[in-house]
Amino acid sequence: MRVGQGVDTHAFSDVPRPLVLGGVLVDDEAGLAGHSDADVLAHAVADALLGGAALGDLGSRFGVDDPALAGADSLELLRSVVADLAAAGWGPGNVDATLVARRPRLAPHRDAMRAGLAGALGLDVGAVSVKATTSDGLGATGRGEGITCLAVVLLVPG
Repeated sequence: MRVGQGVDTHAFSDVPRPLVLGGVLVDDEAGLAGHSDADVLAHAVADALLGGAALGDLGSRFGVDDPALAGADSLELLRSVVADLAAAGWGPGNVDATLVARRPRLAPHRDAMRAGLAGALGLDVGAVSVKATTSDGLGATGRGEGITCLAVVLLVPG
C-alpha cells in the first residue's frame, strides 16, 4: 500500500465559465480560471494518485501549453491517471478530499461530487469522502477569491 496527497488551488475566473467540482456543475456561481475545466477537486485527487505511485504530477502530464486540453473535462483526465496507475500496478483504495472555500455553499452538491469521483476512480461511493470548510476569512480562499482542495488517497496493488 502507498499513500498520496495532492493540493490544487484556482482563482475564480474573470470571464464567464461554469464552476465544475468533482465533475458536478455548481449553478449560480462563477467558474474557476484554468486551462482545463479547472476542477480543483478532480485535480487534487489526480495529483494525490500520481504522487502516491511516484508517477509525477498533473502539470507534467497534462501541461497548460497543450491546446488539445483547453477546457478539458477533468474527470476524463482523472480516468487517464487511473489507467496509468493500473499500468504501474496500482489502484485507488479510498479518497478523502477537503474543499476550502468561502463560496459557494458546497454541502448540497457533496453527494453528487462523491458519485462523480467514484465513477471516474472505479470505486464504490462509500470509498470517497468529500468535505468542505472555510478558512475563517484568512487568505485568498477566505476572501472568496478562489477554491483550494486537499486530497489524500490510499493506493492498493492493482
